Parts: sequence; structure tokens; C-alpha cells
Amino acid sequence: MVAGNIAGTKEAVSKALTKGIAPLDIINNGMVAGLDVVGEQFAAGEMFLPEMMLSAVAAREGMAIATEGIDKGQLKPKATMVIGTVKGDLHDIGKNLVALILNSRGFDVIDIGVDVPEEQFVNAVREHKPDILGMSCLMTTTMVGMKDVINALIKAGVRDKVKVIVGGAPVNQEFASQIGADYYSRDAGSTGALLEKVVTQIQGTR
Repeated sequence: MVAGNIAGTKEAVSKALTKGIAPLDIINNGMVAGLDVVGEQFAAGEMFLPEMMLSAVAAREGMAIATEGIDKGQLKPKATMVIGTVKGDLHDIGKNLVALILNSRGFDVIDIGVDVPEEQFVNAVREHKPDILGMSCLMTTTMVGMKDVINALIKAGVRDKVKVIVGGAPVNQEFASQIGADYYSRDAGSTGALLEKVVTQIQGTR
């Protein structure tokens, strides 16, 4: 999976199931652990975006095979996340990759698309009651849209109901702190591991 070998990943998962390895062990100790390696290699410059995308697709395909025989009541999502690209920005590669990686990690990801106005983010939070809201942008001219969404969440009285994470090429930790976001992720590869920790913190407060 780390090598982006989709066919090989599917075959390995099938063989593991045949040997009696529990599906959840395959997912948690195999694919999720592999995605951690992918994130580390990407952050270190040892892996590039096309390679990471192949690894994420391999994880998704392997996950589909591993979960075929699982009772749906047993396979509860780790957390629910709403994700979208802010108003005025049509870029979606990073957003789509984050959604793909998180799906492979067992998150329920609701992708509301690109060029999303603040009221649509608010409505999605009200409707889906996510644990996490993710916002992406690729242009400096659309960064202000992230602050607009947070202001809209405050005005609607739902800001304290969700953790907000932001990311994208022009975004950094300083900007995230200035607009009142809870978390910042520098790239898609590191988002999965970060949100695993966030979910643990959320669950610990319930």
C-alpha cells in the first residue's frame, strides 16, 4: 500500500482474510499504520503528491475488501467530518486527498464540494452534526473565506459544537490562530495522524 500498488494491496488484504486475520486488525494494524508511514514520507520529502494519491487509493480499495464481511453495526466511524473548499476557490485536489485518506482511516467524511459559501458550511454542521469541520483553499485571495465561515458559525450559535481545521498552500499556523481555527495541517499526508489525535481528545471529553 505504501508503494501505491493497488492490485498488490487488494491481494494482500484478501490473503490476510483467508488466513483468518480479523478485518479490524487488517485495517488498524495494516492500512492505518501504512498511511502513517505515507504521511511521514510525504512530510520528509521522500514521497510526492502523485505517489501519495496512489497509496490513498490503494488503502481505499483494501479497506473495501476488508470491510465486506464486517457487520455494519460493528464498523462505526471514528468520527464524522464535513469538508469543503471555501467560497471563490475551485481547487479540490488537496481536499479530495484528505477526504480519501480519512475515509481509509475509518472516518465518515461528508464532502460539500468547492466554492462553498459560509451559510452552506453552517447548514452542513447543523444537518450532519460533525465532530470536525475542515476548510481548504489554495489562493491568498480566498483565505478570508475561512474567517467568514468561523464568524458565521459563531453567529449561528454552533461554533462550540465542532472542531475546525484549516489547510491549503497559503495557510499557516499563525493564520489559523488569528482566525480562531482549532487546528492547522500543513499537508494532506499529516492530516490523518493529526485528526486521529483530535478524535481521541474529543472522545476523552465526552
